[in-house]
Amino acid sequence: MEHIKTYVKQEYTRDGQQYVIEGPVPREKLETMSYDDGLDAFRKPIEQFEAIQEISELPEGRIYVLRKDNKIVGYVTYHYPDPLERWSTGNLPYLVELGAIEVALPYRGTGLGSELIKQSLSEDEFEDYIILTTEYYWHWDLKNSKLDVYEYKKLMQNLMAQGGLEIFATDDPEITGHPANCLMARIGSRISLDQIKAFDDVRFMNRFFY
Repeated sequence: MEHIKTYVKQEYTRDGQQYVIEGPVPREKLETMSYDDGLDAFRKPIEQFEAIQEISELPEGRIYVLRKDNKIVGYVTYHYPDPLERWSTGNLPYLVELGAIEVALPYRGTGLGSELIKQSLSEDEFEDYIILTTEYYWHWDLKNSKLDVYEYKKLMQNLMAQGGLEIFATDDPEITGHPANCLMARIGSRISLDQIKAFDDVRFMNRFFY
């Protein structure tokens, strides 16, 4: 499958400050940027910055950043599912995961996280993909948000909806293991019924239980 990557860039003003959302950003450009130390939800900032640079080099990998001047203060990643997870079953070339989205604490509440999702999924090539994301409560910043897991779940669902993602049922044990966890996906308009069926077969791998 050919992975078309159309570059997008949008400028924003919030409280007199200028921001840019752009991507997919190639590694050579990422390497010229600095990385906010508050972006540490998944691993140490220096390690996560290296991880997103590596993702940008994957054939299907896409990194969209929210930056203030030349500092990355938010990002969203797209790549194939981890080979150890069920979502890689069948090696479906059109099934791509929104793997992580993160905005540093001082820049939350600006609406720029929603814009990051919206802009990253705005181009026509995404009509050839099923984009999925797995929302697990243990990744959420419950402490700083002062939300409970169900309030945060609603926040994440509303955020993902900005990119057209909807809730999908699944029998995946990690999703069903806690009621706050959920699977969301966006089905591109050019995805065929056979492709949707293949996705359904991945979502439900224990049908004999039903």
